[in-house]
Amino acid sequence: MKVKLDVRQGSTFTFIFRWETLPIVYKPITAIVKQAPARITCTAHGLVTGWRAAVVSVLGMTQINAEDSPPRDSQYHPVTVIDVNTVEINAINAAEFSPYVSGGYLQYNTPVDLTSYEARMKVKDRVGGTQLLLLDSTTNNRIAVNAATKTITLTLTAVETAAITFTKGVYDLELVSPTGVVTPIAEGAFTVSKEITTT
Repeated sequence: MKVKLDVRQGSTFTFIFRWETLPIVYKPITAIVKQAPARITCTAHGLVTGWRAAVVSVLGMTQINAEDSPPRDSQYHPVTVIDVNTVEINAINAAEFSPYVSGGYLQYNTPVDLTSYEARMKVKDRVGGTQLLLLDSTTNNRIAVNAATKTITLTLTAVETAAITFTKGVYDLELVSPTGVVTPIAEGAFTVSKEITTT
């Protein structure tokens, strides 16, 4: 996927990736509370906080359904897990929606099991060019791979971003499986803006 990363010099940089794959998972909805944020009962939903899901095929509270089938990327929203059977979607205010009647599904892409995965990312001045920055999960711990939360988190400290001398580049992020299979999951522009406030 294409993702632009913007870093502000002298500020802590954090960015979280979530590796989604097929098959699509459909979990039956049994209740939706008319409130903000929308609270959805979905037995054994299998989600973690921050994972994106879309609501489809609900009867009654049809305003909550994704407008397109299949849903567009913009119609997936991060969830907050309340318990194993309940989630909230902060981006959806269901307080004025019609009452929930029945049916519907939480639809989401399968999370990749990140157990024992390593991650690496190089920033270069251009494709095939000079390396400007390295982030990885093994030598400099600038990437954290968390199997429990299903997250791949990039982090640069304020000291590290202050030391960056370039203003733009390109990157790709690769995940390496325990058996050595390398999978690229993101790429794009990497830009650095100058800080205004200095110590």
